[in-house]
Amino acid sequence: MSVVVVGLQHQQAPLSLLEATAVGDADLHKVLGALRHRRNVQETVVLSTCLRTEVYAVVDRFHDAVAEVYEVLAEHSGLSTDELATHATIRFDDDVTSHLFSVTSGLESTVVGESEVVGQVRRALEYAREEGTSGPVLSALFQHALQTGKRVRTETGIARGTTSFAYAAVTVARGTDLAGLAGKRVIVVGAGDMGLGVCRALCDIPAEHAPTSVVVVNRSLARAEDLVRQAGPAATLRAAPLEGVHAELAGADVVLTAVAAESHVLTVAHFSGVAGPMLVIDLGVPRNVDPGVGALGAVTLLDMDTLRSSVARALGDRAEESAAALAIVADEVERYRTASRQRGAAPIIAALRARMESLRETELERHRAQLADLSEAEWEQVDVATRAAMAKMLHEPTMLLKETAGTPRGERLVEALRILFDL
Repeated sequence: MSVVVVGLQHQQAPLSLLEATAVGDADLHKVLGALRHRRNVQETVVLSTCLRTEVYAVVDRFHDAVAEVYEVLAEHSGLSTDELATHATIRFDDDVTSHLFSVTSGLESTVVGESEVVGQVRRALEYAREEGTSGPVLSALFQHALQTGKRVRTETGIARGTTSFAYAAVTVARGTDLAGLAGKRVIVVGAGDMGLGVCRALCDIPAEHAPTSVVVVNRSLARAEDLVRQAGPAATLRAAPLEGVHAELAGADVVLTAVAAESHVLTVAHFSGVAGPMLVIDLGVPRNVDPGVGALGAVTLLDMDTLRSSVARALGDRAEESAAALAIVADEVERYRTASRQRGAAPIIAALRARMESLRETELERHRAQLADLSEAEWEQVDVATRAAMAKMLHEPTMLLKETAGTPRGERLVEALRILFDL
């Protein structure tokens, strides 16, 4: 069996394709179920974030399994398997480990070191466990990835400063002098995790550079009001229902959208009457704002496609921290590889020990009648002595199996043991 990942990421795939393949919470059950019923997929976890959709899988037949993953993604997205294959990246075995550890450490993110991806990786594993699609291999892989992400953020400075896309988007909105929101009227559309992050970033702006007002717009007014309470004590924060967004937009200077929706939340019609200039930052994948809004003379529209370069310029370089993080990732990949090899040897080692223990117990029982004059204490000593002898006899073979697990030599040793001991 092999571990593979079929991934569509912002570095290789256009935003339109990422929109089509994004797997929201509502669709995750269906997609995981479809993958689970494919013949060559034994385990699977789907990681879908704003800028990537990746299917991790333990597979039997590599090429057949990859084709099955493409089929499921094509059914979900409405795209052809050829369109997917053109932009997808396929990794297997050790490359999967390196990639997932780098992703969880924030090294593959637009905002290097961002912290949101840790929660996304954790939730992907939790969903797979709930659906029964994650087994021992992917559970161990994802757990080690989460440990790696934690170590990277503890031992390096990669998480210092702006480390979430929400904060990065607000930094872009503030401009190069960080005073671009002073006295401005801001609308935040969406009351989920990203919306909360945006509002907290706005509340953290020093008073002299802070916006005059921040309105949180959401379909559920109660949810928007709850976000306002969570975001901070800022008196400028208030909630409003989505049906009133047209009126709110008419008086706004900056709009940030962060809604998990399958279609556009804001259309060109919503912006009628906007005199501008207005900056609209769309953090949604799929996009929350109709791209046609960008053609309006009064509006500057940044979506995930155009926002990435702005974020990179706003946050600057983190090359030194990235190098340190990469070294930790490489170390953890080697640790995982060693542990994985040992786990691979575990079944044959357990079978060998069980076989030897069975033989030991059978022989002792066969000689009980001949040793009837032994007291219980003396019989216990015989039992302990034979156990110790067996443990010493198995020590070297056990260590050799662990050291060679996953190698051609290890495979030959395993096969020899199976034949010699009928395992």
